[in-house]
Amino acid sequence: MKRYMNAAQLYAILAMVGGVFYREFTKFQGFTGKTVLSVVHTHYFLLGMVFFLMLLLLEKNLSFTGAKTGRTVLVYHIGLNLTSVMFVLRGIVQVLGTELSSGMNAAISGIAGIGHILLGISLVLLLIQVKRSVSAHQA
Repeated sequence: MKRYMNAAQLYAILAMVGGVFYREFTKFQGFTGKTVLSVVHTHYFLLGMVFFLMLLLLEKNLSFTGAKTGRTVLVYHIGLNLTSVMFVLRGIVQVLGTELSSGMNAAISGIAGIGHILLGISLVLLLIQVKRSVSAHQA
């Protein structure tokens, strides 16, 4: 349970850093348009802090953690951070108005997509573990 709390705290800090970076970087650059930097803050708060606080509560009430949970959570961390790093990279490129080659543009989108896929797969696997735990508690 302590790992879930530590992860929630870490993602809360990253969310705040992401929000401040978005605000200050765009202000410093005089940028007023839309940028992907604006979603880093919310992704880290919801998919990071809130998600791990929910896992903490589920673990406390259901003790769902099993042998495979650590690996699944690791994949979740990788997916969330890979996605967020690509959001930051894409956002910086947007704010600076940097022209990217089609290959580089596709690479950024592809890596962010891989992060989303890892998030989705690990989320489903964790929900299956929780469901099994709920079924075991009802029996």
